[in-house]
Amino acid sequence: MKTTVYLAVNGTLMRGLELNANMELVEAEFVRDALTEPSYRLWSINDRHPAMMRVSTGGAAIAVEIWAVPASKMAFLLLLEPPGLCIGKVRLADGEEVLGVIGEPILCEGKREITAWGGWRSYIADPTRQKVTATEVV
Repeated sequence: MKTTVYLAVNGTLMRGLELNANMELVEAEFVRDALTEPSYRLWSINDRHPAMMRVSTGGAAIAVEIWAVPASKMAFLLLLEPPGLCIGKVRLADGEEVLGVIGEPILCEGKREITAWGGWRSYIADPTRQKVTATEVV
């Protein structure tokens, strides 16, 4: 019997995006689209990937995908993630709590907050957004 854990992803691990092949590599299975409870903020890390953090004020519901990941492959998946991203607990709008990809606070310092877009897909699809400037790239 294969033990799986639910993992909420909010960026490039999502279906059709840059690092989704990593989900396939660890034999993860897409479960559903979901929203977090409205207590998260989202930042663009140099327009390469997002970082999500839970906050006590100023949060919003963020679009995520829920994946069933084999527990034995979770550490390998995390090692493939960009620096500064880690696994924590994420509360969903329906009250469920699952593991999820979150950003370390230091990763978000000085980066563009994109919470108003409600998710990474909305942000990267918005033709009116300004691309990150060289001064924002660290």
